[in-house]
Amino acid sequence: MSLGISRLIAFKSLSLFWVFAYIRKMGYSLLSIPFLYASLISLLVSIASHPSINLPLLLGKKPDGSFPIWSIVMFSPFLYFVRIFSLLRRLRSREEPYTKVYDGLYIGGWPASLGMLPPGNPAIVDCTCEFPRISELSGNPYLCIPTWDTRAPQPGDIESAVKWACRKRAQSRPIFIHCAYGHGRSVTVTCALLVSLGVVEDWKAAEKFIQERRPRIHLNDLQRQSLEEWSRHRLSSPQTNKRTQVSSIIHENSSGTPHTNERTQKHAICQVGKKQTNLQNKAQDSSIPRTIDHLHKSDFQNI
Repeated sequence: MSLGISRLIAFKSLSLFWVFAYIRKMGYSLLSIPFLYASLISLLVSIASHPSINLPLLLGKKPDGSFPIWSIVMFSPFLYFVRIFSLLRRLRSREEPYTKVYDGLYIGGWPASLGMLPPGNPAIVDCTCEFPRISELSGNPYLCIPTWDTRAPQPGDIESAVKWACRKRAQSRPIFIHCAYGHGRSVTVTCALLVSLGVVEDWKAAEKFIQERRPRIHLNDLQRQSLEEWSRHRLSSPQTNKRTQVSSIIHENSSGTPHTNERTQKHAICQVGKKQTNLQNKAQDSSIPRTIDHLHKSDFQNI
């Protein structure tokens, strides 16, 4: 299991502590205090982002994408560090801030300005817990599923994001899904959305589909596991509606008169209940894995 951000921030914490110890040893005790504080905050973030804990709510990011004052003050060494690090990494990589992966669907990194936002006034799915929603985007529809860098959104969060994005697409809104760089967390959600839209058959095909358009993406083991779990629940076959079965039987057996139809309906419902009970007993006795939701028409021929 990859430690990802936990290992990186733990190394940062250790480095800051060494700086603190060195400055203190030189006799500048007061000057060393900020380094000690930054080291302790980094250690706290490292622990909270560990896969066995995974507590993105630690930073206090609100559903509207803003951070409360206490969080900005308390976690400022980490929050401003990741913003500066992100901007420097983008300058070095020269990667496009966003990529169109499908009609009306974009994926990318944190939009630090309006120039990094796709066209069309898109609805935004924010997969970060460490970056704020800038004030210029306050008019855009917005959904936040806070997730640590190198970690995976929970299957339930993925499903919520997919449903939300589908509703916005139904309103003719383009969708922009972003994380820090548009490589991992946002790709996880986008894979699920492409499957739900019927663009690809499964999330593995979706990953390849996105990589053809944004080559630097990379899903880690945690993100693949989350998608696999989402697929098992989301893509399971729907259950048959029993009322549809009853309505079909009533339609086949109705004689056309109101009173007869009412009697036929009651009779059909009773017969369906009896048939279902009998079939359940038979299935238990013979250990045949047969479900009532897949009854054949022959099961109702005597109704």
